[in-house]
Amino acid sequence: MPLLENKTALVTGGTSGLGRSIAVGFAKHGASVVVLGTKKEKAESVIQELNTLKCFASQKFSYVLADVSQKQQIDKALADILVDFGNVNILVNCAGITRDSLFLKMSEENWDNVITTNLKSVYNVTHYVIRAMIKSRNGKIINIASVIGQIGNPGQVNYSASKAGMIGFTKSLAKEVGSRGICVNCIAPGFFETPMTDALSDEQKKSIYDKIPMRRLGNPEELANAAIFLASDMSNYITGETLTVDGGMIS
Repeated sequence: MPLLENKTALVTGGTSGLGRSIAVGFAKHGASVVVLGTKKEKAESVIQELNTLKCFASQKFSYVLADVSQKQQIDKALADILVDFGNVNILVNCAGITRDSLFLKMSEENWDNVITTNLKSVYNVTHYVIRAMIKSRNGKIINIASVIGQIGNPGQVNYSASKAGMIGFTKSLAKEVGSRGICVNCIAPGFFETPMTDALSDEQKKSIYDKIPMRRLGNPEELANAAIFLASDMSNYITGETLTVDGGMIS
């Protein structure tokens, strides 16, 4: 049974990787979906796929090209979305980048780029969308963090800080808007089958498998299932939580 019928979801970073898998999962469960990214070709490819998954004639799919780190771009893009779709019931903040290096060699530029794209973007997008959610007294906000934000990782001080910041953002905002019927939660993925992990050597993959009790990478659909649950009415009494989806890696 579709769990997201008559819902509209906005997925940042929804043109590739885990964000795309979440967008696909939402479409399969009846939601109208807007994906936000920066590359037109990828965005058009996602919308083409979503149109093949339509459950209801009322479902609509669209994309917006904008830099999530730039608030003026986001404000303009989201104003157009609300005109076309009426409201956003579900927001998934999934946009993110890595710029890895040991801290002593980390440039200020690489620090700023990761913090701005991964963390400030959550402020930019949520700050606009949440106004309509408060007015309607309904909404689900799902922030895609990382287990690295919980346990840290050498060479990823900037990335870990950005993802830990998302977890703190989630807990605090949940306390502010819970009385308005808005649930704010986090998902902290471990290692998943993505283009990034596809590029790893066999030796690197073995090193990762050895840390995961389930001895495999996650399937992106498995992460999408967690997002579907948190976006649906099944999670209406869950807020301020971080759901770790990592095959038991940090348990």
